[in-house]
Amino acid sequence: MKKAVIVPDSFKGTVSSERICEIFEEKINKIHPDCEVVKIPVADGGEGSVNCFLNALGGEKIFVEVSGPYGEKSEAFYAVINGDTAVIEMAACAGLPLVEGRKNPMCTTTFGVGEMMLDAAKRGCEKIIMCLGGSCTNDLGAGAAAAVGIKFYNAKGEAFVPTGGTLCEIERIDTSSKNEILSDVKITAMCDIDNPLYGKSGAAYVFAPQKGADEIQVKLLDDGLRHTAEILKRDLSADVAELPGGGAAGGMGAGMAAFFGARLKSGIETVLDTVNFSEKITGADVIFTGEGKLDSQSLRGKVVSGVAKRAGEKGVPVIAVVGGYEAQLQEIYDMGVKAVFATNPLPLDFEKVRHKSEENLAATVENILRAFFS
Repeated sequence: MKKAVIVPDSFKGTVSSERICEIFEEKINKIHPDCEVVKIPVADGGEGSVNCFLNALGGEKIFVEVSGPYGEKSEAFYAVINGDTAVIEMAACAGLPLVEGRKNPMCTTTFGVGEMMLDAAKRGCEKIIMCLGGSCTNDLGAGAAAAVGIKFYNAKGEAFVPTGGTLCEIERIDTSSKNEILSDVKITAMCDIDNPLYGKSGAAYVFAPQKGADEIQVKLLDDGLRHTAEILKRDLSADVAELPGGGAAGGMGAGMAAFFGARLKSGIETVLDTVNFSEKITGADVIFTGEGKLDSQSLRGKVVSGVAKRAGEKGVPVIAVVGGYEAQLQEIYDMGVKAVFATNPLPLDFEKVRHKSEENLAATVENILRAFFS
């Protein structure tokens, strides 16, 4: 083996994608010391995306004080790569970890996300890659829109900043005061789901319960998204009701398209384009990828499927090393993955094996290398 490419997602809650790359490199160097190892830690738009871009491409991490999920001042960060591109994780100021023990998507806001966008534009960034994932919000990105000057009015003609629980109060949207500094900024929104904005497969019904919403609140949140979609169509001529991915990050997928003219794109496709993946795998003997849990969602544009698709175009074999899998393996093979290996040696509960994740991963990698590449 002369060249191996390592391009994993993280094993959520146990091993970062950066550490996974290190483990692979350590084992490859042990068994194939002359092998060239190309490490590309990735994420598909959720938490950790900024660090993955920085590790793959270099750049600068920018720390800013912005509004948190409940409007409190909070330190957040984004990255500037290639000199002109900002990579922003909306979860940095509106993510679930920030509301642990106080989840309430009726009240949380994406206002801080808009503040980060303005900061990036003021620093001269001409492009923004917005990573949608891990949100604690359900406000359709209205908070971010308000932060950049877009006005929302209620029935009394009063301007306010909508949250998930007050979207239904929007009577009119006025974009005339939107900060012009964003007008020439090209925005791409990364999302790893194709759920629509509202309905039984939309943002509220599918994702709001994990953000703390009960059954009654889910219905109210969905009504708010549905109502705002009608206002967006009337006032902004933005039809986002059935936009694939519109339901990402509490409806922020739709909001990024409607308020900012963003193009929604598969998270992994955006990452692979940005890191010049097709060029980096030229001449590779094998590509190792993986994620914590391989399931039906993995087949719909996540890391493993995205990597397999690109690798297939170059004829490079792909091996997936995962924490565990639920998907039918034939479907994975049909995507172009040559083999799948789970790292858990015994059928134990996740809580019992999570603390041995690195150890189990290292053992699995070494077994693969000894069996197939020695």
